[in-house]
Amino acid sequence: MAYEAQRDGTAGKSPSPQARSLPLGRQRDFAVFWAAQTLSVLGDSFALIALPLLVLETTGSLARMGLLTAVGGAASVVAAVFAGVVVDRVDRRRLLIGCDLVRMVLYGVIPLAWLFGPRVWLLYAVLPVCEAVGMLFAVGYVTVVRGLVGTGRLTEANGRLNATAAAAGVLGPACAGVVAAWTGPATAVGVDAASFGVSALCTFFVRFRSRPSEAPERTGLWRDLRTGVAFLRGHPVLRSLTVLLFVFSFLTLGLNDLVIYHLKHDLGHDDGTVGTVLAVGALGTIAGALLVARVRRRLGFGAVWTGSVALCGLAFAGLGWARDVPAVALLTAVFLACGGMAGTCSMSLRQEVTPEPLLGRVTSAFWTLHYSAAPLGAAALTWAADHHGTAPVGLLAGTACVLVAGAALFTPIRHS
Repeated sequence: MAYEAQRDGTAGKSPSPQARSLPLGRQRDFAVFWAAQTLSVLGDSFALIALPLLVLETTGSLARMGLLTAVGGAASVVAAVFAGVVVDRVDRRRLLIGCDLVRMVLYGVIPLAWLFGPRVWLLYAVLPVCEAVGMLFAVGYVTVVRGLVGTGRLTEANGRLNATAAAAGVLGPACAGVVAAWTGPATAVGVDAASFGVSALCTFFVRFRSRPSEAPERTGLWRDLRTGVAFLRGHPVLRSLTVLLFVFSFLTLGLNDLVIYHLKHDLGHDDGTVGTVLAVGALGTIAGALLVARVRRRLGFGAVWTGSVALCGLAFAGLGWARDVPAVALLTAVFLACGGMAGTCSMSLRQEVTPEPLLGRVTSAFWTLHYSAAPLGAAALTWAADHHGTAPVGLLAGTACVLVAGAALFTPIRHS
């Protein structure tokens, strides 16, 4: 055990069970970790607006926006294949810090390059690497939360993390829209880069729990990948979630691009309006994240997940038909609130039922399988909207999401 703690860089510094029994707001390590994730999401929310705007400003093409989203998503899928193996074998604290620093440097290159003129090709080079590193970070982040707060408080902790991340998402898009309107989208990407540096500094001061002595053996990559997939296949609820989220992710990854295009192209609004709408929409995520633990305790996992996905579909179906900014903002808020509730429930369940030594590989396999077709979906969705309009495409995709929720009623999800 001493060797494992030393290998993880946390010997003598792990949070005690007594510390983990305190209210979440009074747990020092969770609070610092919470702040780090909020800062990281604040920067990500800048990139969420700035990168599509940068492509649209330079090319004027929704299809090119969708292609950038698809390229970044494909990189995430490839990275997810290996992420769990890496996370289960390395010092997770150092991994999280390293991922933040790499993204700080790579995103920082974009505004510097833009000083000499637009270079759209650079976005297609930088974003896939950042998305791959982000996937490593995301898998690592999921695996450390249980060690910080304990199993019984996972849904509450995940809800708080998602709520403050959404609060950062309220401020981030609004600021990104203002910065993009005043100084250009490239400057907003620079703010994104700086946020990752601050996040890395915060994570440096977090004491993570020592890794268990039964750390995974160094087996072959293929066997490691099969281990995560086998666990998902053997758990009825996780197996059903993986299949249904495969379809849901395919349908919804391109949502942000559709909202941006609908506001700018169909309704004729500027970058500031785009940022404001996505900021207002993020208020829904805050509400959903703060309510999810209480609602799950009252209604159960199955009812919350199924109902949330169905409401996501209804909101998506109406987005393209909304002809004024308040309606677009409201529907976006409903979609993000319900999507956040479903995602928090799904992540918490996976953390609760997966043994610690397998958590990285199971998380990686889950995300790889359910996200693998999402980049193609984003490209197809934006291409179809570019050629046929956002209204019919949104209606079709939203209806399909409602059918996904209906299908869940015939799986073990319903009674979980």
